[in-house]
Amino acid sequence: MSQTLGQVGEFRLIAKIHEMIAKEGIQPPKNLLGIGDDCAAFQPRPGYDLLVTCDCMVEDRHYLPRFMSSHDVGRRAMTLNISDIGAMGGRPRYALVSLGLRADMSLDDVIAVYRGFLAELNPFEALIIGGNVTKSDGANFLDITLIGEVESGRMVRRSTAKHGDAILTTGYPGQAVAGLTLLLQSERTGGRAENPLVSAYLRPSHRAAEGYAVAQTGLAHAMIDTSDGLMGDLGHICDESRVGAVIYEKNLPVAPALIQFSEHSGQTPLDYILKESDDYELLLTCAPDNVGRIRHIIEKTSKIPVTEIGKITEDKGKIRIITPAGESRLSTVSGWDHFSK
Repeated sequence: MSQTLGQVGEFRLIAKIHEMIAKEGIQPPKNLLGIGDDCAAFQPRPGYDLLVTCDCMVEDRHYLPRFMSSHDVGRRAMTLNISDIGAMGGRPRYALVSLGLRADMSLDDVIAVYRGFLAELNPFEALIIGGNVTKSDGANFLDITLIGEVESGRMVRRSTAKHGDAILTTGYPGQAVAGLTLLLQSERTGGRAENPLVSAYLRPSHRAAEGYAVAQTGLAHAMIDTSDGLMGDLGHICDESRVGAVIYEKNLPVAPALIQFSEHSGQTPLDYILKESDDYELLLTCAPDNVGRIRHIIEKTSKIPVTEIGKITEDKGKIRIITPAGESRLSTVSGWDHFSK
């Protein structure tokens, strides 16, 4: 039986984490000072700009441990940080991890969380170089600072969309929120749903490789991940770029599993696609003439579908939805808000 953190203590926990990372993670280069000192130290590579992001996951707020393994919790926490790096055209390099944990959590579960971190970092040869552990008397939380790099001149921002740009999205937005809905419904009925939508929620995929490939072309004007939902993050692009947008309902990509679920839920696929949903797809804009080239480079990278869903307008801050019948309505931007739920 695994020992609890209360039985193991802080310093043995840190030693166990360090031992596992040294054994299963990427070996650090000689010019890197990682775990073991008061600070980590590394030398930025010439010709690259640093990207720094941080994100926190709080138990029962951002993840539901009753549905997730500890390994999946770790993967999810690292995925959403990697997604931010990828959405600016970069690649992750170094992670700092701070954990707030209850004393009754098992050592095995903590190690499984770290294995989840490494499952996402190792393919990029990225490393965990430090962090912190503290006791929590309430909810467990995971706070990650991820440092990435992007070649100088290749960074893609959310503030540089241009009037007339085409709007593209990868994958199938709306799956994660539908998966969460399905999970909660199955819990109330005493069952357990196994469904692609549930997998999309529990084990989301970032699009960092695709974002990097797009940035290398220099063809994207603006890019963002859809961690706040398709409309919420399109709203961020419009606000930062001081533009508006038009979205065509008939062009929105719909996953087959979402069509099937919607038939039984009493809602339309659009209800899920246009609301807050942490799907971690890419939303990007480019000149209309470059849509084909960007679609080709993304599909060549990962075979993820790319759909043109609308265009950027001069109608600052306004997003309009065009129905299949040609009717236009002003959209109320719906994105994740930590303090409104």
